[in-house]
Amino acid sequence: MTIQIPKQQKKEMLSWLLEGLPNEACGLLAGVRQDNAIAVKKFYGMHNVDESSTHFSMDAREQFAIMKEIRENGYMLLANVHSHPDTKAEPSEEDKRLAYDSGIIYLICSFMEKEPVLKAYRIIDRKRVSKVSIQYE
Repeated sequence: MTIQIPKQQKKEMLSWLLEGLPNEACGLLAGVRQDNAIAVKKFYGMHNVDESSTHFSMDAREQFAIMKEIRENGYMLLANVHSHPDTKAEPSEEDKRLAYDSGIIYLICSFMEKEPVLKAYRIIDRKRVSKVSIQYE
């Protein structure tokens, strides 16, 4: 499985996540899914209401408004995105425990290194993790 992210959406997403430092930042990716092709059309940056460097929570009202816009645009929710300011771009135990939707992709961006590292995963049954390829268009 591959998620296709346009370079403009990647730029917006990384900029948003970087702005959130030293806290974790978060957002959603919306777009279309056809067979095994998952194509991102829009990034939605969201406020981390926890304002924490080790945890994030999305505001329910903000989420509701974004989900409404996603549906109005004919898109579907494809991915949840968040940053790890000081750890690797791998799902933490908390990330796995909170991954309630096994139908979406979870992207994690690490700022541990000099350059950001972005990786994508499927998290099944809040336990099993499998890598998803990212293709930039």
